[in-house]
Amino acid sequence: MTTISTPDLSDEAPEVGALELQLVNYGKVRQFGGAVVTIKCHEDNSLVKACVEEPGMGRVIMVDGGGSMRRALLGDLLAEKAAANGWSGLIINGVVRDVDEIGRTSIGVQALGCCPIKTEKRGEGQRDIELRIGGVNIAPGDYIYADNNGVIVSKRPLL
Repeated sequence: MTTISTPDLSDEAPEVGALELQLVNYGKVRQFGGAVVTIKCHEDNSLVKACVEEPGMGRVIMVDGGGSMRRALLGDLLAEKAAANGWSGLIINGVVRDVDEIGRTSIGVQALGCCPIKTEKRGEGQRDIELRIGGVNIAPGDYIYADNNGVIVSKRPLL
């Protein structure tokens, strides 16, 4: 895999946007990137569950949970399913659970924090829409790159 350095990529492509969020790296994979699939949901991870079951083809799932800290939008089983199906990673504007297990799973996961409480499954949310998270617009098909320095978004592939 190509090494990803968001500082180097942003130096080479100053037009990128950097998420103004302090995300924590939870997955075993600490550097990841790819084309974006977007999901907007609030305390309901039904769309996340459906998405990770699809072939990932090296893409990244950007989940806008509205920053809620009350319900975890990703746990170990969904992270394992995403890894098995070829997703590069997930970035969650919200929280995750089962963090020790996620840390042993070969996938990138960044989130605001963790919470042991699972979501309700109401089948609510939207997929493949433009999001605005951390001061950056993120559209389906944009490119996201993430490492311990942060997350950047580009309209074009940088690697």
